[in-house]
Amino acid sequence: MIVRLAEPSDAEAITLIQNPVIRDTAITFNSEEKTPEMVRQAIRDCRLFLVAEEDGALLGFASYDQFRRGVGYARAMEHTIVLAPEARGKGAGRALMQRLEAHARAAGVGSLWAGVSGENPHGVAFHARLGFEEIARLPKVGFKFGRWMDLVLMRKWLAEDE
Repeated sequence: MIVRLAEPSDAEAITLIQNPVIRDTAITFNSEEKTPEMVRQAIRDCRLFLVAEEDGALLGFASYDQFRRGVGYARAMEHTIVLAPEARGKGAGRALMQRLEAHARAAGVGSLWAGVSGENPHGVAFHARLGFEEIARLPKVGFKFGRWMDLVLMRKWLAEDE
């Protein structure tokens, strides 16, 4: 398996991984499926956008960008990670996150944030195994499939000086 920078030509394969998650699960509160052009724009706009692949097949992706807009948040980043179902539990997520975290540390990022659906206990456990701590649980802030859902905010502190 290799982890590399995403390229615009990866957009179609990324949508094939991401759209079933958007359409069929509560892993994300978003209900708007992505188009290849939306993904190409995200690849251009994110501070880092990575893909994991094996034998030419895309296994998943991870990206990060500023947590909130404004200069005061310039060293706090929120990430996204999505894996193809067949890639889960095989190390692709860990490999993506290790590369993402190394990049963030080198860039002087103080903290990485994950917003995980309260209906995604596997996502919460995955982040906890990587050293993220649960900072807050925001009750009923997401709405999808006709119901309200909690958001779990998790943080990993990267800055060594604090």
